[in-house]
Amino acid sequence: MPIETGIITISDRAAGGEYRDLSGPALRQAVLGYGWQLRSELIVPDEVRQIQGAIREQIAKGCQLIVTTGGTGAAPRDVTPEAVLEIATRELPGFGEVMRRESLRLTPYAILSRSLAVVVADSLVLCLPGKPNAAVENLGFVVSAIPHAVEVIRNQPTHQ
Repeated sequence: MPIETGIITISDRAAGGEYRDLSGPALRQAVLGYGWQLRSELIVPDEVRQIQGAIREQIAKGCQLIVTTGGTGAAPRDVTPEAVLEIATRELPGFGEVMRRESLRLTPYAILSRSLAVVVADSLVLCLPGKPNAAVENLGFVVSAIPHAVEVIRNQPTHQ
C-alpha cells in the first residue's frame, strides 16, 4: 500500500520568492522513487504558526507521512523542531539518532542537526535538513522503518 505523503519546505527565502526551492523537488523525486503517493507540497517561512498550520493542512488532506525540509539547524531562525514538538503527541527519537549518526559519516557539521521524527494526530512527521542532498540522504537513512512506523501510528496491522 503506497504511503500518502506531504512535503513542506521551510524557508524564509523560498517562501518569499527570493530563492528557488531545491529541497522540495529533491524530496519529491525520492518520495515517488519509493513508490509513495504525493498528496501535497507546500512552502512556508520559518515561522512557528505557519509550520504548524502547514502540517495540520497536510494531515487534513490525508497525508500519513509528512516530510519537512529546512529549519533544523542551529541558526536563530531555525525553529522547525520547536514548532513540530509543540503539536506532537510523541517523539520518536530513534529516527533523529540514526539520521545524525549516519550523517556524521559524511560531514562533521551533522552534529548541529536537530532532525527528528514525531507523531502528530495519526501521521508521522519527519523533520529533515534544508540542503537538498542532506534531506534526501537523511530520508534514505530511515526509509526502511517508515512503512512500519506509519502502520503502527495509524493502528493498522503490520506485515512482518
